[in-house]
Amino acid sequence: MTNNDVLRRIRYTFDYNDSQMIELFASGGMQVTRAEVSDWLKKEDDPETKEINDEHLAAFLNGFINEKRGKKEGEQPVPEKKLNNNIILRKLKIALNLKDEDIISILELVRFRLGKAELSAFFRNPSQSQYRPLKDQILRNFLHGMQLKYHGKES
Repeated sequence: MTNNDVLRRIRYTFDYNDSQMIELFASGGMQVTRAEVSDWLKKEDDPETKEINDEHLAAFLNGFINEKRGKKEGEQPVPEKKLNNNIILRKLKIALNLKDEDIISILELVRFRLGKAELSAFFRNPSQSQYRPLKDQILRNFLHGMQLKYHGKES
């Protein structure tokens, strides 16, 4: 999955307009322009589309956490320079205050079955032997389930 796809799906799921998107980036510690946001949100086959890098997406997700959970006291987290699907899922879990059972039930909305042990492997430290990288298919299904659960609802 591309970072642009993740950004588009979150925007659609929570009905964010351009101004709200810019505020989320700012809340995550990154100043962006309306033109940048617009270029990142264009369809993949549009020649004007620009790739959003990991650091910008991490800042957006940090802003999303701030918006959903409230800013934490003290120093704000620095956006990661490198993202992977595991980190994206962890940030979404934090932002939406989800427990493992909630993630499993969101995946079940799209008829995707995942055990609790499998899920916990995605949140482990990469140096642990039980750690598993999160595949695009699972993240895609989670984002689709999130859309079914949250789109059009105030959360």
